[in-house]
Amino acid sequence: MRKLAGLPADRGRRSLLILAGAAIALPVLAQSYPARPIRLLVGYPPGGGVDSVARLLAPRLSTALGQQVVVENRTGATGAIAADAVAKAPPDGYVLLLGETGLLINQYLQPHVPFDAIKSFAPVAGLFTLPLIIVANNDFPARTPAELIAALKKSPGKYSYATPGIGTVQHLGFEMLKTQAGVFVVHIPYRGAAQIVPDVVGGSVPLAVLTATAALAQAKAGKLKAIAVLSPAKLTGGEDIEPLSNALPGFSAAPRLSLLAPAGTPAAIVQALSDAVRRVLATPELIQAAAQQGAVPSYLAPGPLEADLKRESESWGKLIKDQKITAS
Repeated sequence: MRKLAGLPADRGRRSLLILAGAAIALPVLAQSYPARPIRLLVGYPPGGGVDSVARLLAPRLSTALGQQVVVENRTGATGAIAADAVAKAPPDGYVLLLGETGLLINQYLQPHVPFDAIKSFAPVAGLFTLPLIIVANNDFPARTPAELIAALKKSPGKYSYATPGIGTVQHLGFEMLKTQAGVFVVHIPYRGAAQIVPDVVGGSVPLAVLTATAALAQAKAGKLKAIAVLSPAKLTGGEDIEPLSNALPGFSAAPRLSLLAPAGTPAAIVQALSDAVRRVLATPELIQAAAQQGAVPSYLAPGPLEADLKRESESWGKLIKDQKITAS
C-alpha cells in the first residue's frame, strides 16, 4: 500500500480505514433514520401563524419519513426559548426547530441570547414564505405602490403606519421601504396584530403592514385597500395587488420559515430530512392548504438555505444599525 503523503505506512492504513468507514456509515445512517418520533419545536403559541404552518407540515412530513413528527410549542422571548432548546439538543435529528426570520432579527435587538442564529444550527430546508401586504384606510390617496410612494414623498411625516411590534418583519420591511424610497413615515407599534385592522378601518392610523391572509380578507370585504405586496411574487387570490418591487426594483421583505437542526447534525440526516421536505412541499394538496394559511411553499436545499440565511442576517443587521432601531 502506498503511503499517504506525509504519513508513515501504518498511520496511512489507519487513515484509509477511517475514511472508508465514514463513507459506509453515512448511507447506513441515512437508511436507519428516523428510528423514533421527531420533535418539531415552535417558539410561538398554538393557533398563531407559525404554529398553524407547523401543524400543516408535521403530519405530511410524518408520512414522508415513516415516523411521527410531533409539534411542541416552547413559547417566550420572541421564539428564543425554543431556539435555545434546539441549539442545546443532541445533534441526532430528533429535535428540530421551525425557524423564522425573527430568529435572525432578534440577535441584533437582543444581543445577549445564549445562541448564535447562524452558527448554532444546521440548515435543513427552506419551507415557506409568508407574504406581507401594505394596507390603507379607504380614504388614503393611493391604490398602487407608485402612488403610495408619491403620497408619502408629498407629505413627509404626515402619515403613520402600524405593525405588530418593534423588530417584526412588518416593521423592518416598512423601514426598508422608507430607506429605499427616501420617505419619512411614523411607526406605531402595537402589541400584536389584533387591534391593527379596526384602527386602520376606523382611520386612527392610515397605513399598516399585515399578513396576506388578514389583508386579503379585509380588502375583499371592502373595509380597507391592499396597496402593495412586500415580496416580488404575485399572490394566489390577490393577483391584482402589485408587488412593491414594481416601484422599488429588487425590493423583497417577507417572513421566511425554515427547518433547522442543531449544529453538528450529520450530513446524511440533514439530507434525508431535506429530501422529505422537498417531496412534501411539491404536492398540490400541500400547496393548496398552505395558500389558505397565507403561506407560499419555498423549498431550499441545505447549502442554498445556509447562504440565504447568512445574507439575510447581514441585511437585517445593517438596516437595524443604519436606522438605529432598538428593542425599546
